[in-house]
Amino acid sequence: MLKLYHEPISPNSRRVWITLLEKELEFELVEVKLDGAQFQPEFLALNPFHHIPVLVDDGFNIVESLAILDYLEKKYPKPAMLPTDAKDLAIARMVQLVSVNELLPATVPLFPVMLGLPVANPEKIEQAKQKASTVLKFFENLLDERPYFGSQSLTLAEVVAGTIVPWLPRGGVSLSDYPKLSAWCDRLIARPAWQTTEATPEVIEALKSRMAATMAQTPTA
Repeated sequence: MLKLYHEPISPNSRRVWITLLEKELEFELVEVKLDGAQFQPEFLALNPFHHIPVLVDDGFNIVESLAILDYLEKKYPKPAMLPTDAKDLAIARMVQLVSVNELLPATVPLFPVMLGLPVANPEKIEQAKQKASTVLKFFENLLDERPYFGSQSLTLAEVVAGTIVPWLPRGGVSLSDYPKLSAWCDRLIARPAWQTTEATPEVIEALKSRMAATMAQTPTA
């Protein structure tokens, strides 16, 4: 059986979790608490880079979430979660990579805002919102009359972007200027896979406590 080592609130983990659910695969979830468990020898044997997620399939360890998604799509092709048309495939891949390389790093300063923690640097918050807006405009322009990016059905673009974009309003980034993207977001969060993997209040509170402790130990300039 497939085994996913994950952390529930991590978007990197959640995108794999959602894909497993959408493909209706049997799998086991193993939570890795990022309070030191990722540095233990047992986990380092799975991933020497001490990151989650890790997917184990019959003794084969796969690290890096995008590689895991490609593996699942190739090995378990139904339902198909990547378009076959060249242009549509490019759209899906662009959304994946822009989400990982641009949107997620840009929104790191917004995490405290999302959790209701005090903001130490308002200027960084505003810069993060501007960077997020650039990505959201790009995504809005990629959506057409179809319900998903380059497809009539859910793709891996949704799995990646859809674990980040719905959180942005919590950080003060409104989706009101992006009607197609807002409707897309509503479609995703209504799906059972999104609802099943949504962070519980307990998980959010635990992350809030960890971040508050880290912020308290970080010297201010």
